[in-house]
Amino acid sequence: MGLEHPAYGQLRQVTETAGVVLASNPGMMTIDGTNTWILRAPGSDESIVIDPGPRDRKHAEAVAAAAGNVALTLITHWHYDHTGGIKRHRKLTGAPVRALDDKYVRDSTSLSDGEVIEAAGLTVRVVRTPGHTEDSLCFVLDDAVLTGDTILGSGTTVLSSSDTALADYLDSLERIAELGEGKVLLPAHGPDHPDAAVVARQYLTHRHARLDQVRDALKLLGPDAGSLKVVRHVYRDVDPKLWVAARSSVKAQLAYLRQHG
Repeated sequence: MGLEHPAYGQLRQVTETAGVVLASNPGMMTIDGTNTWILRAPGSDESIVIDPGPRDRKHAEAVAAAAGNVALTLITHWHYDHTGGIKRHRKLTGAPVRALDDKYVRDSTSLSDGEVIEAAGLTVRVVRTPGHTEDSLCFVLDDAVLTGDTILGSGTTVLSSSDTALADYLDSLERIAELGEGKVLLPAHGPDHPDAAVVARQYLTHRHARLDQVRDALKLLGPDAGSLKVVRHVYRDVDPKLWVAARSSVKAQLAYLRQHG
């Protein structure tokens, strides 16, 4: 029997072309920890690494051992639990690093929406999916979608507090629902799922339900109610330790309602 999630510090093969090494950084925001994905076509002597993970020597060494000859490293977004390990990963593998944000690029160029990458015997399509962060990306393979934090393996994603975050995020989920039909969901946190499009549609349903809850809260609390007051009302069933994160999403929801009603 193969390994099951969560399996820390070991390569767990999920599809024919994708395996994962789980970092030992579990928490309220990281769930079981950060998934570092290793991609390679059968028979290829090279690999692609997706998100080196946090600054953690043991994790970096486990990834390097499992990945072997790394042709390229790709970053889904800037958060530290995905990028903190770049320096050590580079020291161990020497691989160039590409991201949407130039700050995280090493020995290469920044990524662009719609770009097609050929490496490790694979074809990887870059898809910009803002909402969780402005620089969030997904990577689409023939049989899978790597969703970073745009879609998680369990729970839901925290949105950026920017005025366009929710509108951007709904568009991103629509893109994944279209591109991910029949493809395995490979998230940055939590377990994988057999169909990315199914989960994307579930996320869309959840987001619209939360938006309705915020609308109802404003009817009760008044149209000028602040984000924290709305959080206490809408997220009263959620651990208060998560309210800071929820407040970011509520700010995005309030901005959306001011713009779209």
